[in-house]
Amino acid sequence: MVTIGIVGAGLRGRLFAEALASQPDVTVVGLAEPSPKVAEGARSATGLPVTSSHRELLETFDPDAVIVATPDFAHREIAVDVAEAGKHLLIEKPVATNLDDAHAIASAVRRSGVRCLVGFENRWNPHVVQAKAAMDSVGDPITASATLSNSLFVPTTMLSWAAQSSPAWFLMPHTVDLILWLTGRRPVSVSAMGSRGVLAKRGIDTWDVVHALVGFEDGSTATLSSAWTLPDAGDGIVDFRFQVVGTEGSVTADLSHQGLTVVSDKYRSAWPVAGRIGRSQVGPAVWMVQDFAAGLADGGELGPGIDDGVLVTEIICAVEESLSTGQTVRLASA
Repeated sequence: MVTIGIVGAGLRGRLFAEALASQPDVTVVGLAEPSPKVAEGARSATGLPVTSSHRELLETFDPDAVIVATPDFAHREIAVDVAEAGKHLLIEKPVATNLDDAHAIASAVRRSGVRCLVGFENRWNPHVVQAKAAMDSVGDPITASATLSNSLFVPTTMLSWAAQSSPAWFLMPHTVDLILWLTGRRPVSVSAMGSRGVLAKRGIDTWDVVHALVGFEDGSTATLSSAWTLPDAGDGIVDFRFQVVGTEGSVTADLSHQGLTVVSDKYRSAWPVAGRIGRSQVGPAVWMVQDFAAGLADGGELGPGIDDGVLVTEIICAVEESLSTGQTVRLASA
């Protein structure tokens, strides 16, 4: 039996708790959440005990593993403490929002020898998995592109900490990891441009739109775009598309609605592969956390690890630097 604690009792923490509730050989022992209001809501929703801190969670329940589902900028202390306590980790993407934090977490994971999965959930997305399987048929990658954007609802309503994030940090880790995984190419440089002002007028001082160009060691390229300013009047809160063009073919996907679009004055389109189907909870995040637990139970592969997480953080940091300086940034890992 594998015991798991979850730090962060918001939307993601509760989703993970529910996803693991019926998983064989797994027990979620509790959650940790400093906000009394959020903690009470999590107790009511999950029926699980909720401590006020990750340290209390570790001391009280001594779990085998911990899922870090706190805001992006609040991972370091928790992840380092958990690793140093000898507990396995699932850390939500990005691992951290600066390289000092990312390297500190990576060092703690390596010193302790614990297993670590970084939550790049699209590696469990059926569309992406099929695209990966098709890559051998498209030849050598020439160029790739990915768009992942949200409507204004996400930074203005869904996230209370949007001003401490950006489309680059909240969205691009998904598309950076996706392109790295699909192409298998080594990134060497990043240049970026963006715009801001729309969200700032709403009291959220962050980037509205970010575009990045990633250069790879073999001369191939990838373009990435993320925005937090799609109109709420649209038929969904997510725009998600990608393409890889190779020497012998291409693979293209539009995941914005997973093939289903519903238009109504009272209904916003949702992804069919999400939520519940019958008695089962479904979706990439669900399958990711269930695979994590199963991998701990049977010793099998977990998925993208701490090195993948550090590389993605390095690339997004380079995006930020390029946005600030207007210059192309050479990656230190290149």
